[in-house]
Amino acid sequence: MELTRRGFLKLSGAGIGTAALVSMGFNISAYAAGMELRTSTATETTTVCPYCSVGCSAIVSVIDGKPVAIEGLPDSPVNRGSLCSKGQAILQVSTSDRRLNKVRVREPNSEEWKEISWEKALDEIAELIKETRDANFKIKDDKGITVNRCDAIANLGGAALDNEELHMITKFARALGLVYIEHQARI
Repeated sequence: MELTRRGFLKLSGAGIGTAALVSMGFNISAYAAGMELRTSTATETTTVCPYCSVGCSAIVSVIDGKPVAIEGLPDSPVNRGSLCSKGQAILQVSTSDRRLNKVRVREPNSEEWKEISWEKALDEIAELIKETRDANFKIKDDKGITVNRCDAIANLGGAALDNEELHMITKFARALGLVYIEHQARI
C-alpha cells in the first residue's frame, strides 16, 4: 500500500484525535460494558415466523409473559439467523395496541361489530361445521361407489403451524370427510 502525503495527514489526525479522547477519560468499551441489556433477564423461546411458507426460525425474548425482543435463530438451516422485514416486525404485531384481543362478529345486514366470548364463537363455528357437513355429506357417488366425503368444506393450513399441529388438523379434516385439504406452502 502506498501512503500519500494526504493519507499520512489523515492518519495522523485520526491518531491525535483518538489519543486526545483517551486522555480525557473517554472509553467506549467501558461505557458499553456497564450497560445492562434489556433482555438479560428474559426467557428465550424459539418460534417460527408466521408470514410466508419459508419457515424461518426466530428467538423470542419474553419478560413477565410479554415479548420484548425478537431475532433470527442462528442455528436454523432455513434462515441462518436472518429475518426479512416482515419477520422482524413480529414483535410489533404481537405488542400492538391495535391488535384485537376479543372475538368480534358482525351480524348479517348489520353495520356494527359486537364482541362475543370465545366459548360462544367456538360453539357457533362448531354448529356451522356440523350443519354444513350434515347437509352436504355424500356416502356414495353417482356411480354407487362408497366415498364418505364432504365437498362443501375446505381446509387451508398456514405457515405458522408446525408439523405436529398440521398433522392433528389434517386428521380432524379427514375425520370430517373433507377432500379439499391444502397448505399455504404448496400454493
